[in-house]
Amino acid sequence: MKRTEIDNKYKWDLTTIYKTEEDFLVELNNIKIKISNISKYEELIKKDLSCLFDMIYTYYDIVYFINKLFLYAHLLFDTDTKNEKYQEYVGKVSNLDEDFSKLSSYMIPALLKYDYSDILNQINNDNRLKEYAFTLEKIFREKEHVLSEKEEKLISNLGKAFDSSSDLFEIITDSDLKYGTIKDENGNDIELNDSNYNLYMTSSDRRVRKDAYNCLYSMYKQFKNTLSKTLSNHIEAYNTISKVRNYNSALEASLFEDNISKDVFDTLIDTVSNNLEPLYKYYRLRKKVLNVDTLEFYDLHAPIVKEFNKEYTFEEAKEIVLNALSPLGEEYISIAKDGFNNRWFDVYYTEGKRSGGYSTGIKGTLPFILINYEGKLNDVSTVAHELGHSMHSYYSNKNCTFQDSFYTIYCGEVTSTVNELLLANYIINNSNDDNEKLYVLNHLLDVYKSTLFRQTMFQEFEKNIYELSSKGEILNSDLLSNEYSKVCKKYFGDTINYNDNYSYEYARVPHFYCNFYVFTYATGIIYATKIVNDILNNKEESKEKYIEFLKTGGSMYPEDELKVAGIDVHDKDVYLSAINYYSKLVDEFEKLIEKVK
Repeated sequence: MKRTEIDNKYKWDLTTIYKTEEDFLVELNNIKIKISNISKYEELIKKDLSCLFDMIYTYYDIVYFINKLFLYAHLLFDTDTKNEKYQEYVGKVSNLDEDFSKLSSYMIPALLKYDYSDILNQINNDNRLKEYAFTLEKIFREKEHVLSEKEEKLISNLGKAFDSSSDLFEIITDSDLKYGTIKDENGNDIELNDSNYNLYMTSSDRRVRKDAYNCLYSMYKQFKNTLSKTLSNHIEAYNTISKVRNYNSALEASLFEDNISKDVFDTLIDTVSNNLEPLYKYYRLRKKVLNVDTLEFYDLHAPIVKEFNKEYTFEEAKEIVLNALSPLGEEYISIAKDGFNNRWFDVYYTEGKRSGGYSTGIKGTLPFILINYEGKLNDVSTVAHELGHSMHSYYSNKNCTFQDSFYTIYCGEVTSTVNELLLANYIINNSNDDNEKLYVLNHLLDVYKSTLFRQTMFQEFEKNIYELSSKGEILNSDLLSNEYSKVCKKYFGDTINYNDNYSYEYARVPHFYCNFYVFTYATGIIYATKIVNDILNNKEESKEKYIEFLKTGGSMYPEDELKVAGIDVHDKDVYLSAINYYSKLVDEFEKLIEKVK
């Protein structure tokens, strides 16, 4: 459909941000003038702290309007990425933001020349500063890791060089590697690439899966020295920067911003890696269902249930999701209904619209959700997932100041997953169709396998190679392959046949260039599992605690926010409960698939 053919109720109402595009342009020009105001504090703050409130208030006032402008421009652009006017809007706001960053770059170095006790005195003597107390605390946590002005400028100028390994990896894997051709299920020659590879790995034709797997990894083996050097350079650079900034390790540097202790990271790896029997049980079941002599790496994504082709209108998806989320309480459902009825969603695909899905918004605007709804069960799950983020944003924006409203990914992954799990639980318990139940169970098993176990495996590998590099080991292709083999053999056990290709998988994982990032996915599903089970089992005040957690936004450190939800991130039992739940799902799936046969 053309965008003009879609009923307005299925499209964002961007007039809630700016009535017209002309209003957007007027504010854009006004902020250009306002930005210059931040410069007047540069000399004042160096003299004393009497201007602290005026400076920080002016700073966040400008940040708010830049965010608002950026939101509007991007939402327009994402509905029509071919529109040159919208491209120009995004560019104008980006340039504005860059100018503001340069003009305000003096602030943190100037503040950090003071003692934190001086800041606390200012806060105690000026009540207006109290709403910025947490922001200032976070700034001063960084003090021991911030270098001199000259050194910071040097590192900033070297930023592109430090990022060059990641950029090079993308160029090599996205553009330069040519994987050759395979024959599809119908005997047609298909040029394989890193994108359609995933499609062929889910083929029901084992010959196609095997050919795609061998074809792709033959190329990674051919470029193993180049790709291992690329990753090695990235790790060495980040280890060096972390050391220069006075961190004990690259891991500590990655966790520092969110004030997450290394103990949490270690608890995740230790608990999961020592309780892998449920995962082994799943792989043995997969082998049995596929009816193969040996389970191969190219069998890991092969379909083991029939495709479930039932279609759901968006209205049906809305009702299913609202019913599934009803355990979260009347207030939550009332707000969610308002989101459906007052155009939080941009629902259907149109030419030029951005693919995928996301949730966005800032304090003072609606949460906005982009999806490309096609009516499949996975689309219903996407609705629930993105609504989880938007409800988090709604509560955060309503209950926090602007500067404290931005929650971390560490907590954000929990809220979207809570909704996904509640939806799956609802369908399994209320569907009269065993094939639908089986499909949902299979989806859940895949989610836990890829999110809980696989991401933890990635983090164990990443931790190991960073430590080896910091000790002076040369991360060549052989060492990286050997280290990846070790973690694979731990996480797959004796359930799979180890071929010549699997140990090169590390070379195609882009997340290894994001420095200990993916553990948030694993912890997210673990904490969400605990929250959902507590709510469904009517644990005292579990629902109320979860809503209070949503309200904290970014006003506390993540570990403290999760305490509000009743989660002790250091408690191994929290992690074990998710593993035990996965084991239960494997058993349920095995029983149901025998019944459906």
